Amino acid sequence: MNRPQVRLLIAVLAIGSILIFSGCIDRDGEEASPLRAATVAVAGSTTVMPLVEACAEEWNMIQDEVRVTVTGGGSGVGIKNVAEGMADIAMASRDVKPEEIVAYGDRFVEFPVAYDAIAVVVSQGIYDAGVTDLSQEELKAIYAGEVANWKDLGGPDERIYAVAREVGSGTRDTFNGMVMGSVEAETPGVTTYHGSNAEVKTAVTRSNRAIGYVGMNYVEGGSLRAVAYQGVAPSEESIKDGSYPLSRALHLYTFGDPGPDAEKFIDFVLSDQGQDIVAESGFVPAG
Repeated sequence: MNRPQVRLLIAVLAIGSILIFSGCIDRDGEEASPLRAATVAVAGSTTVMPLVEACAEEWNMIQDEVRVTVTGGGSGVGIKNVAEGMADIAMASRDVKPEEIVAYGDRFVEFPVAYDAIAVVVSQGIYDAGVTDLSQEELKAIYAGEVANWKDLGGPDERIYAVAREVGSGTRDTFNGMVMGSVEAETPGVTTYHGSNAEVKTAVTRSNRAIGYVGMNYVEGGSLRAVAYQGVAPSEESIKDGSYPLSRALHLYTFGDPGPDAEKFIDFVLSDQGQDIVAESGFVPAG
């Protein structure tokens, strides 16, 4: 090998050494791990999402082996994504439907993580006018289009602005099943449909004549008021003892047994620390 070739070889080796060394140093000059953290994708119910996001934030802070990402889309989206391998864990505010088992197979594994309630909410003006309690018959009549004015329910002479969730929402399915009598019930009294609890909350608070339904943790003072249903107000106590009729369990689902990384996160959510986060997020712990 002649002298120019030797010099070229030395230069190449030197550059390679620099690249290898720089790959082990992060931007702050600290030694970085040569392996990236595994990722666990969670998707689904916007009702379950706040508690899972809070758990994921804590989980991602206390360890660096498994990073959890969380997206919404509704219970139906989460169940579809986990069955098709696009998510590791599904969030759902309802049970898996028979038709979903037919479509994807009977391999769903359920992990109840909390209890919640569907709160029936009205605009502040409607609540102040005296509409503070609705029976199943009254609520069903509103969403069936049989009652269209608040004066028929002891409220002001205002047309009812009824807000509901879009198809695919676990909250919608639970509401329809418990109030309307069927998950597939028609709701011709609905004025607008929305894709998330947050959108329903915004629609009701921006109106002075609206009614809607949201997960209990979305009720936070201001101009959004939860009414009693069948004479029982939604609260932690009435959810725990089962006296509030619109209570429900919240789930995580995997398709088949969870992988080791997904299992670690599910175990964290169900741990004492995770269940404390569930309570802090406005839900009733499963334990």
